[in-house]
Amino acid sequence: MTYTMGIDIGGTKIAAILMDQREAIKYRVEVKSNPISEETMFQQVVYSIEKLIKQANISLKNINGIGVGVPGKIDRENGIAIYQNNLPWRHFPIVERLKKHFPIEHVVIDNDVHLAAWAEWIALEKKKSVTTFVYVTISTGISCAIIQYGKFIRGNGFAGELGLIPVNHHTGHHVDKLENIASGPAIAKHAQEIFSDQSMTTEKLFLAYEQNDPRAKKVVSHITEPLAHGIYTIISLLDPQYIVFGGGIVNNQPFIIELLEKRLQSYLIPAQHGALDKLATSIFRKNSGAIGAAQRVVRLINKS
Repeated sequence: MTYTMGIDIGGTKIAAILMDQREAIKYRVEVKSNPISEETMFQQVVYSIEKLIKQANISLKNINGIGVGVPGKIDRENGIAIYQNNLPWRHFPIVERLKKHFPIEHVVIDNDVHLAAWAEWIALEKKKSVTTFVYVTISTGISCAIIQYGKFIRGNGFAGELGLIPVNHHTGHHVDKLENIASGPAIAKHAQEIFSDQSMTTEKLFLAYEQNDPRAKKVVSHITEPLAHGIYTIISLLDPQYIVFGGGIVNNQPFIIELLEKRLQSYLIPAQHGALDKLATSIFRKNSGAIGAAQRVVRLINKS
């Protein structure tokens, strides 16, 4: 059997899958990222691939291509990871390096959020025609990808950096980037301050929230307001048919969407209220990026 490999590289972990010809995930591995240096990070990617191949008990001949999702700004044509906020790569030739290590003809890269968006958009497009679609990820970072009539709006390569939008800080005394307030690491840091406990994590925070801890409710309130601000920016600028949310924070705490809907009501004018029906959680959850990466390879092979 022939498989297509999809790899989703993040600042915290690397997920790798083998997808069969029916686009079903047959094998999956997940390893921790190691962003100490360019080389240590690359070796973790290599390790994830080797681990996946070993788990499937196949040879490279059974793999028709590798799709790779990389955060930040990338050069798709030349296969270069230009700049990643949460990784040490700077103009890193990841496609060239992977081809040297694994003699596979088809190796492609794209922004990780774009690939997750692609998988989610295809799933929706199979059911209904979608003109304008936005995928938002809230995880180690915050970003979004925009698809219009089946094509990405990329700008000069940095379009969709939702996390860089300035929003009001919960202290009320200044503004800050959304990513510095509501991303996973920012949420954990704020929880540590509120709880006076350096061992607090996002997982512990949301567990406390579900147990109605007033301190946890305070932290969650502080993050949902700026998130609503960021989402309202998307609604006002693009008026998309769908906004799909993914990333670890939302995938593990889908109730955040309901909280966002309540906060958005204070922003929306009457003509925009229909936007609340357009918010949805990810279909593929933690596998969106890897599935989208594999689908890109299939698309490339079908064109050639």
